Amino acid sequence: MLVLASGSPRRAELLAAAGIEFVVRVSQIDETPRDGEVPLGYALRMAAEKASAAPSADEIVLAADTIVVVDGEIMGKPRDAADAVRMLRALSGRGHEVITGVCLRGRGRTVLDSASTRVWFATMSEAEIAWYVESGEPMDKAGAYGIQGLASRFVERIDGPYSNVVGLPVALVYRLLREF
Repeated sequence: MLVLASGSPRRAELLAAAGIEFVVRVSQIDETPRDGEVPLGYALRMAAEKASAAPSADEIVLAADTIVVVDGEIMGKPRDAADAVRMLRALSGRGHEVITGVCLRGRGRTVLDSASTRVWFATMSEAEIAWYVESGEPMDKAGAYGIQGLASRFVERIDGPYSNVVGLPVALVYRLLREF
């Protein structure tokens, strides 16, 4: 049985839509970036730590961590509305990178991999940013937006896996599961 070490409803929806059976066991870890930690290293470390923290026996544990990166800054989930406004202002009118670190652990082995997607936002007015933050949608999402929701109106284009931006690069996960 596959164990999804995440409470993200988006990850669960993506796996279910792909026909991958799983159970959820949420793991809690400290998600503070280390001094000097590069974005890809951070995403991979978070995925590995989440996989290690999830209780399992002979099961395969899947853990992932999605981050938004702009100008080298790792943007996790906003702390509050002001932080969400700051993030959205930084994303407005430009491109950024979405990285998801993926870890599969079980049967005596651990596999780490990642996916990256480039996303370009339209220029957002202060009123649009305020409206979006007031919707509440940004508050539990890396980079303060959900591409599959209200923020879709601001996304001009993407280069890379769409599901990665939602929170789980499904094709990568499926390939890793087959190889596992």
